[in-house]
Amino acid sequence: MRIGLVGKPNVGKSTTFAALTESAVEIANYPFTTIDPNVGVTFLPAEASCPCKILREKREADGRLESASSDDARAGSLCEPRTGTCIGHCRTVPVTLVDVAGLVPGAHEGKGRGNQFLNDLAQCDALIQVVDASGGTDIEGNPMGPGSCDPVEEHTFLVEELAMWIQGILDTGWARGVRRVQAEGERGLIDFITSQLTGIGGSESMVMNAISAFKNDNENLGVPWDWNDEVRKSLAHHLRRAVFPLCVAANKADVAEAGAWDALAVKVESEGGILLPTSADSELALRRAAKAGFIDYPPGAQNFSLTETGETGLNEAQRNGLEAIGVRLERLGGTGLVELVSRIVRERLDRIVAYPVQDEGHWTDGDGRVLPDALLVQRGATAKGLAYAVHSDLGDGFIRAVDGRTGRVIGAEHELNDNDVIKIVAKT
Repeated sequence: MRIGLVGKPNVGKSTTFAALTESAVEIANYPFTTIDPNVGVTFLPAEASCPCKILREKREADGRLESASSDDARAGSLCEPRTGTCIGHCRTVPVTLVDVAGLVPGAHEGKGRGNQFLNDLAQCDALIQVVDASGGTDIEGNPMGPGSCDPVEEHTFLVEELAMWIQGILDTGWARGVRRVQAEGERGLIDFITSQLTGIGGSESMVMNAISAFKNDNENLGVPWDWNDEVRKSLAHHLRRAVFPLCVAANKADVAEAGAWDALAVKVESEGGILLPTSADSELALRRAAKAGFIDYPPGAQNFSLTETGETGLNEAQRNGLEAIGVRLERLGGTGLVELVSRIVRERLDRIVAYPVQDEGHWTDGDGRVLPDALLVQRGATAKGLAYAVHSDLGDGFIRAVDGRTGRVIGAEHELNDNDVIKIVAKT
């Protein structure tokens, strides 16, 4: 699963990427700081408590384990994650992020690094448009000062570029598509559009939903071979919403005027997207301070606290900087970044967390590690689907599975629930 960060240059995409992935990337105040896409991993808190909480409760009740001490660095967690962390039974799960090269008007015609930009987008399952909520940069990313530009225009320009890109893909084979429609009716139209958009992640269900919405919005369409450029453009916009639903990080919200992104929020949410105010600069500063040991800051939290090292090691300027960030967090309710990605994963991509194990009694892998893996899988995934998510050989050799919570044997088509612990039995 890959989530792309997109938008015009100089809005904080690279800062957002650096904050979420804690990666060292170039961050600068000029267009096309990002030339080739940066790829990294961010870790999101699972919605439900890690199952290791149940293990601790059982062991404490059986007298096999003492209660966690107040100075326990992991606040009682027992699991041994191979990726991410678990502190206080809050498990984090990995998600791949792609920081795509900055976009400028005319990208669909190849301007700027448009062709590379659009190709990179095609590899993503969801998109976050990072918008300058303060209105401080023009449409090409040049600094203009807060309030100089309209965030709605910034969002609309990306929507238009994506729609025109899709329309261009359709137009290259439109004559062939029309012949299919003449021979096969609407089924031919669906099959033609699906075949054209498969390379950018389009599916038959997406196309069918888009065509249905398109017809509801356009009366007296007539036959496809009579559709003019404007009608095909309308179709392309509906297809864009289906294939690339945009969620928006209203970045630099901490320096924006009150209400600066209200109109944009209405537009995005009316199209089925999500918008949250964010402050990438604040998130990046907090993560660096936490990494240096100056503060306790679980990523995505709404506040932070100074550690003993912070109390003694911070100079006056650093303290003032953190105090200013604290004021921003209080005003925005956090930096917004982790919450936005989490909502996309759960609400838009509809993912749940599953824990595959080899020992259903102790919830361990073959090396005795407790709950080492937490995987994001599609809601509705089956036990066999989880086996394939772990390894193709497990899926190919699947025999049965066991529910680690109940000990009940389950079949290949058993539908998983969020936070399930599952043992896979397969031919080796």
